[in-house]
Amino acid sequence: MKQFSIPSKYRSPLISAIKSTRKEADKLKKDFSPTKLDFGSVTFKLARHFGFCYGVENAIEIAFQTIEQNPGRRIFLLSEMIHNPFVNEDLINRGLQFLMDTKGNTLIPFDALTKDDIVIIPAFGTTIDIENKLKSIGIQIEQYNTTCPFVEKVWNRAEQIADKGYSIVVHGKPSHEETRATFSHSNVHAPTIVINDMEEAIILGDCILGKYSTAACYQQFSGRYSEGFDFERDLQRFGVVNQTTMLATDTQAIADYLKQIIIRKYNLTASNVGEHFADTRDTLCYATNDNQTAVIHLLKDQADLAIVIGGRKSSNSSHLVELCEEKLPTYFIQSAEDILSPSKIRCFNWRTHEEYTAENFIPAGKSPVIAITSGASCPDAIVENVIEKLRGYFSNSKPMEEIIAQWT
Repeated sequence: MKQFSIPSKYRSPLISAIKSTRKEADKLKKDFSPTKLDFGSVTFKLARHFGFCYGVENAIEIAFQTIEQNPGRRIFLLSEMIHNPFVNEDLINRGLQFLMDTKGNTLIPFDALTKDDIVIIPAFGTTIDIENKLKSIGIQIEQYNTTCPFVEKVWNRAEQIADKGYSIVVHGKPSHEETRATFSHSNVHAPTIVINDMEEAIILGDCILGKYSTAACYQQFSGRYSEGFDFERDLQRFGVVNQTTMLATDTQAIADYLKQIIIRKYNLTASNVGEHFADTRDTLCYATNDNQTAVIHLLKDQADLAIVIGGRKSSNSSHLVELCEEKLPTYFIQSAEDILSPSKIRCFNWRTHEEYTAENFIPAGKSPVIAITSGASCPDAIVENVIEKLRGYFSNSKPMEEIIAQWT
């Protein structure tokens, strides 16, 4: 796989050594067991896979190269490069400006742009309408398009099955940049509808079976279907694709459920179900799947608590928190700065989107075991900083240098 050039400040001597050693020993990525770091008075267990994915590293490399190669030119980010506040802050400090916020609201009018400006498309991609607006100004977007290739794979797969007469059901958060982009690229080829979760998949299934009136179906999914979408006609043949940062298991469960609905409606068998339902398992992002599978294996090991590190707007990070919460007391933080003391930690509730402070998060009177993972947009350096800060609260713990030496 390609090696990316990203700022050294995002790298971690500890994490780099661990990832390199484990990759060499497990080239086929079949071992999902966590990495144990025994500091004596505290032990950390790291998920097998975590942190920057291919798409994020690619986006960061292009962004920083663009800054270095274009001194004096105005450079804009279409929206947040990735959902990590520290990376985005770095870019802003180098003079970049955001054109829109994460909800698609305009911060700088497009008519303020000129053909000499540079606009970087984020890893999530963007809508065809925005692409055309930029091109009409004369802005060349191809060279500065950091859209993740795995997001583009979803778009391409949607186009392929659309060419065979299938409609598209997108599993994603309706307001997320990637889902908006995928919806845009899909609905030019086929009727498209967005569903958020299994609850909505069940409602959609009931629409397919005729349990709701057509008016009720339109009301339930208002603003989330393509122009001219017909619930009776366009859900006779379809496939399910996803926002790549959703829980892969959720997407597959939704696809399996809707497949059973189709089998029931048309009295199909395994041999002819493809006449009405397209197989789209190949659109699930490998990195999202690996990170989530690694957390599932991490949770099989004994631990006292879990810490998930990532940006508060990060969808993939929130799903890692969701997994961890099923097994352990879990704390969702952005960096070591959120660890306020040995007894207090500042966290984020991904469901309510509220910040809160948890007390006595580290069990007293024992040498705790702390499970750790991070989102796909979280620099490894931040993970190491979290480990180091927590380690420092325990007397007689081994120094970081000693643990790094074990992996080099």
